[in-house]
Amino acid sequence: MLGRILVLTGLFAVTTLGHAVTVYKYVDANGVVTYTDKAVSGAKVFVIQDGMVERFEQQVKLETLKQKGQHLLQIRNDLYAPIDVELWFERTKNVQTNHPAKTIRRVVPARTTLTLATLRPLDSSERMQYTPKWRHGVGDPGAVPEGYRYALPWQGGPFRISQGANGRYSHFTPKGRYAVDIAMPEGTPIVAARAGRVIKVENSQTGRGSHPSGNFVRVLHDDGTMSVYLHLMRGSIQVQEGQRVRLGQALARSGNTGRSSGPHLHFVVQRNVGLEIESIPFEFSQPVGQLPNFAQGN
Repeated sequence: MLGRILVLTGLFAVTTLGHAVTVYKYVDANGVVTYTDKAVSGAKVFVIQDGMVERFEQQVKLETLKQKGQHLLQIRNDLYAPIDVELWFERTKNVQTNHPAKTIRRVVPARTTLTLATLRPLDSSERMQYTPKWRHGVGDPGAVPEGYRYALPWQGGPFRISQGANGRYSHFTPKGRYAVDIAMPEGTPIVAARAGRVIKVENSQTGRGSHPSGNFVRVLHDDGTMSVYLHLMRGSIQVQEGQRVRLGQALARSGNTGRSSGPHLHFVVQRNVGLEIESIPFEFSQPVGQLPNFAQGN
């Protein structure tokens, strides 16, 4: 079984190079799918995009409460994690605000609605005109990561890293620079590498689906960092948003969903660095072997 996985995922190379490589995909006469950095006849470019962060529009919203001639601009955060929010206004007319700064920046706690600005008309006989603009990132940028060595997030094996930090195949973006891919058969038990609270899950995606992460679990740790387990098997997730998980607790089973070229677990530790999520360096508590770099012909 592992030999079959190597054919599919061997290109996930471990390298220290910090730039991208063009990857080609082709199917040979025997129906074997191969990924290579060589532009062989009949191969098509395999595109990797920096989309490995889920969206939170359904759980984080800007709302306007109108009362007594004024407008209260509120952020409603339904996530089980804090969010970093920036709010500003464009095309304003007949507007005064209680906030002196042009841009309002706040951290909104988990499961909280917070008023960021109160707007009043300069002339009460005229209506206010304004266009609110805002952006946000999950997590608190003021949190300080602790030194922590992560337990292996799977049971069974032994398995090997098929692409490590700064892997030029797909680990060259800020969100995934320090991620690791571990080649393993579909259905391998995936467990929590660190205790924390589940803040986001996806459990219904089939195949490539609509999101490059496929099915996933995102866990917030007590120091504000987050671990994410990607490309999981559909319907296998055993935890729910808001649930507190302990070290080693069963989360799901590995799969091959989303933008995945073969069965593997994509594991990454991230933090909010200021309205943006970026991966950060981490270590496992025990060594994990590495596959040869097939992209280099080794």
